[in-house]
Amino acid sequence: MELKNVVPWGRSLAEYQAMFALSEDDLSKRILGCGDGPASFNAEVTAKGGSVISFDPVYAFSAEQLRSRIAEVYPTIMEQLARNSQDYLWDSVTSVEHVGRLRMQAMDQFLADYETGLKQGRYVQAALPALAFENQAFDLALCSHFLFLYSSQVSREAHLAGVRELCRVAREVRVYPLISLEGAPSPHLPAVMEALQAEGFEARLAPVPYRFQKGATEMLVLRRA
Repeated sequence: MELKNVVPWGRSLAEYQAMFALSEDDLSKRILGCGDGPASFNAEVTAKGGSVISFDPVYAFSAEQLRSRIAEVYPTIMEQLARNSQDYLWDSVTSVEHVGRLRMQAMDQFLADYETGLKQGRYVQAALPALAFENQAFDLALCSHFLFLYSSQVSREAHLAGVRELCRVAREVRVYPLISLEGAPSPHLPAVMEALQAEGFEARLAPVPYRFQKGATEMLVLRRA
């Protein structure tokens, strides 16, 4: 991965709680964050005494490199949000500027924690579908804004391989959102659910309280039956 291809955009613990319908009991589990990027989720849960390991290819870069890249792409992302504002719900988040403040707060908190987290092994440079974790090493794996969102860019086979790997390393997997960047339900979702069910997993859709991208109201929940 080259730094010029990284588009950092971080989310907070509060957003993770809403996106994945996380309870306080969930936050006490051994959690794996898939593609967390510059989210403050790991930093915030760790500060509360929880256990989170986040993996992402962008953790190959230093804090200063990521800080520089955030500053570089932030104006472009904000312009895109404003241009496509009709694709979002402006209820709990009231404006494009409000989104920007929330994201920068999360990314600043991540950057403040990043070097410490790297030393502690909480931020791991890795990517699906091959993870260097033991079978069932985690109670819960959370995949935010990667699988299914990038349906046009990531093949059905890659989706299935990625979900299988998450199911190998975690007892339960939750994936959000299930709609593509274009705002339509992911065409890969039915085939992935059918394949996992055939392999002995419980695969179901569950509602979540998070509301921002229109149509993104459910997560995929996977457990070994």
